[in-house]
Amino acid sequence: MERASELLGAVGFSSMTVRPGDSAVALGIGDLPIAANSHFVNLMESAALAAIRDFLQPGETTRLTHLEIDVLDAVAIGAEIRSTATCSAAHGRESEFLCDIFEGERHIAHAQMKRATVERVSFLARTAAQSLNSQGS
Repeated sequence: MERASELLGAVGFSSMTVRPGDSAVALGIGDLPIAANSHFVNLMESAALAAIRDFLQPGETTRLTHLEIDVLDAVAIGAEIRSTATCSAAHGRESEFLCDIFEGERHIAHAQMKRATVERVSFLARTAAQSLNSQGS
């Protein structure tokens, strides 16, 4: 990754329209026909990836390591929501983001997210080896 200080202030955006299959009812995690909170996490991760994408070296990617989320309100099926993610800190291979989701002007969720930069091939190889080792135990 390029110098961590260059990441500070980088902003990414993501948006989605909430479909019936995105609801808590459809995912079996509640009985309300509102957007499942897991989609808020997906939207914020997508915005964070958009913010950091141009700073990654070929073969690098990032993965979520920590998330603190405050869900402030619910959204109905059909709602158009958008997320922003701003890089607020960068230390070595770890980046921190402040993320928000809005429906129009209504603030839906806020989060603090940490992502670790990894080399894709070696990370996947290590993860596969660890999974094989745990199956053999």
